[in-house]
Amino acid sequence: MARPTTKKDLITAAEANYKEMNDLISSLTEKELSTPFTFDDAKKEAHWKRDKNLRDVLIHLYEWHQLLLVWVSSNKAGEDRPFIPKPYNWKTYGKMNEFFWQKHQNTSLDEAKEMLEKSHSEVMALAETFTNDELFSREAFKWTNKNALGSFFVSDTASHYSWAVKKLKAHRKNCKNVK
Repeated sequence: MARPTTKKDLITAAEANYKEMNDLISSLTEKELSTPFTFDDAKKEAHWKRDKNLRDVLIHLYEWHQLLLVWVSSNKAGEDRPFIPKPYNWKTYGKMNEFFWQKHQNTSLDEAKEMLEKSHSEVMALAETFTNDELFSREAFKWTNKNALGSFFVSDTASHYSWAVKKLKAHRKNCKNVK
């Protein structure tokens, strides 16, 4: 599916990818849930080494939802706030992801599932409050720095859920290869 460029496509893609992710999670066996993630060194991105289990993936999604929710509500209220909070920025957001990972090492899988379900609902409800033009016009809001607000919603929902599915499928494949 092409990257959404309309509100309708954003909502459709986000909900479809969220469902796909949850269906995959529901199908994971006890072995797949209890086996720590291990990925080969050919996978260079930091997240392949960072996330060790399903909880880590779900918490990552939850924390990025929080970034979006806080950023939008703050800026709508007149508080000039960047999407990535200080001391991080787009060049150092990997460190922020590590912080999120560390912050939730005592969060249970059940808690992570509940937190993500709630934040997904909040993000989708927030998206519904905007018109198509507000979401996909680059000039709709000064605080999006000439980026379409909808692109942040797409990245934090549909695209991020696809990322999670890819990671979980790779984990499932690894579990099948380990005897």
